[in-house]
Amino acid sequence: MKYSEAVAELEAITAKMQSPECDIDSLAGMTSRALELLKFCKEKLFKTDEEVKKCLETLQDSL
Repeated sequence: MKYSEAVAELEAITAKMQSPECDIDSLAGMTSRALELLKFCKEKLFKTDEEVKKCLETLQDSL
């Protein structure tokens, strides 16, 4: 899954949760899925941050 896909799904879940038609019976499932997506996004952001830092260190060392 791509980061942008996860964010789009999170946005869709949020919209459903804010909708007056939100079914209380499906709220727990949507919350669980949102937490999974948030964890994925967090891990992706941290991994990308580490990769960028390594690139910058390499660049700094070569100057």
